[in-house]
Amino acid sequence: MNIAIIGAGAIGSAIARKLARNGIDASIANSRGPQSLTALTDELGPGIKAVSVQEAAQADLVFVAVNWERLPGALKDLGPWNGRILVDANNAVEVPSFQAVDLGGRASSEVLEELAPGARVVKAFGHLIAAVLDADPQVDGGRRVLFLSGQDGDAKQTVSELSARLGFAPIDLGGVNEGRLVQFPGGPLAVLNLVKFD
Repeated sequence: MNIAIIGAGAIGSAIARKLARNGIDASIANSRGPQSLTALTDELGPGIKAVSVQEAAQADLVFVAVNWERLPGALKDLGPWNGRILVDANNAVEVPSFQAVDLGGRASSEVLEELAPGARVVKAFGHLIAAVLDADPQVDGGRRVLFLSGQDGDAKQTVSELSARLGFAPIDLGGVNEGRLVQFPGGPLAVLNLVKFD
């Protein structure tokens, strides 16, 4: 399975570091082009390579982690998605104010599905702040919880298995509506840092 990340800010970089530490190859892209990611890829080693956004979008599983207002531009003209998995690691907030964006009552993943028709969207990796996401998921004999949600069971299983490989304890919340529980701000599970003991 090919893995890519669109967005190299705090969350995208934390995901890239987590993949690199676990020996999982991936590519990463941003709006400024591969040459702007040299420092990050040098830090992470040969398993993480910088590519264009168009190349990243062709992976089997694509994390998207960009500022919400840039999301439409970041995903424009990247289709067709043809059933590839798109991991929604975003939060519908204005930066830097962190005020909620009015989504007209929709879940953020519903908006993402409209921007990437044909993608199998799974909301995950966005409810933890970057520093916590980047930290060791093994805590005091337990594993840090990673919530996920989405309509496609097979896609959720793939993301769940990947998160477990990264050391997290994945918890499936259900479908798109349940994904609202982790939306920041306002979701009762947003930025909630829990540890599961087996």
